[in-house]
Amino acid sequence: MTGTKASKLLLFGATGDLAQRMLLPSLSALAADGFLPERLGIIGTARSDLDDHAFRNLARAAVETHLPANRRASMADFLNRLSYQPLDVTAPEGFDALAERVGEAPGGLSIFLSTAPSLFEQTIAGLARVGLAGDGARISLEKPLGHDLASSCTINDAVAAAFPEERIFRIDHYLGKETVQNLIALRFANLMFEPLWNARHIDHVQITVAETVGLEGRADFYENTGALRDMVQNHMLQLLALVAMEPPVSFDAGPVRDEKVKVLRALRPLKAGESVTGQYRGGAVGGAFVPGYDEELGRDSEVETFVALKAHVDNWRWHGVPFYLRTGKRMPQRLTEIVVQFRCIPHSIFKQARTHPNRLVIGIQPRENITLSLMAKVPGLDRRGMSLRQVPLDIALADALSGRERRIAYERLLLDLIEGDQTLFVRRDEVEAQWRWIDAIRALWQEEGLTPRPYSAGSWGPSASIALAERDGVSWHE
Repeated sequence: MTGTKASKLLLFGATGDLAQRMLLPSLSALAADGFLPERLGIIGTARSDLDDHAFRNLARAAVETHLPANRRASMADFLNRLSYQPLDVTAPEGFDALAERVGEAPGGLSIFLSTAPSLFEQTIAGLARVGLAGDGARISLEKPLGHDLASSCTINDAVAAAFPEERIFRIDHYLGKETVQNLIALRFANLMFEPLWNARHIDHVQITVAETVGLEGRADFYENTGALRDMVQNHMLQLLALVAMEPPVSFDAGPVRDEKVKVLRALRPLKAGESVTGQYRGGAVGGAFVPGYDEELGRDSEVETFVALKAHVDNWRWHGVPFYLRTGKRMPQRLTEIVVQFRCIPHSIFKQARTHPNRLVIGIQPRENITLSLMAKVPGLDRRGMSLRQVPLDIALADALSGRERRIAYERLLLDLIEGDQTLFVRRDEVEAQWRWIDAIRALWQEEGLTPRPYSAGSWGPSASIALAERDGVSWHE
């Protein structure tokens, strides 16, 4: 449910990479489309010693670099909303000047916190001391929210000391993507799918998040994180929860998140042989040779850049249905998709033709589309019986919803933060349920002495990941 619209937005990390690539362009686009409250002021803060004019120039350059020209209307209006206050969060006295710059926020204050998790506690304490965490303030947190359950609880406790749960907005930017939201619409706005969305009719589900990139200057972060914690713990488990959740009573924050957390708590702990890890070696991606992970890092490492898992949701709806998850770096293509594989028909009346089970493919990136494979008659005359073949019913969302702009995921999330709608944000019990499952996997790896298997850059990961699915008669969708 939407709350009171904020009259001030405070951006921590306002000169950083995320702000320049995503946040400032998103806010500019929202301003151009008339979605921002008329009097909303945007205050940026970071350690960089800038004044208002320099920050506006930085914002202009960011918008011109990362936002298409046809979405840059009213640039002057957006830039005039911006102001800037330098702040070193490790120096508590700096928060007094920040509070003075923020000033009164009669409609409430929304805070976007994009700083290192090690600085969260100091930042929250500083905000509370100068009165920027009062009843009208809400705060959003960008991942990573810890590296295990214990550290996540420490961060959440620090935030909860100043902000109650109804004013905490934890971001998973995948939930802002149009196709991810369309998954909810597909399931709960169409009578044809929900009666079939269960173990009786679905054979298995695949979720793939593949990246072509390597470290991209994130060596220190990735070396302390790995694929399991970087992608599975948040993005992929949120996608799994949306696929597997029961119908909520309404599309409001409480009911939606209640159903997601039930799924996350129902995840069966993995057993030996239900996971595969890998690390890329040198190979060809996009026709160009790229070095291996350890070469990019400059030293040997046992951090996984690929992980494949076979998960189960232990409830009535999904009993016996495996969920195959895989994610990796230096894959052949950039791809995020969900594949729902239906079961075979119980009996075929077509004696001369082979039938294939229906398959629903939900493409999230780079192409947003929904494809449903169906069996259809091959045109023509045939005395031997009806000939069949598999045909795709392909819905490209950009074409089907013509006239709509393709938006950055953060546009949706920033607007919901400003308006106080928590539906597409992650609740504390969700985060902690995710970490419990992930921590158990890491403990299993340690117990088994599991180390990453090598795979060539430009491939779909170690051959063991293929075997993980194929021993159940399943092939990865590629």
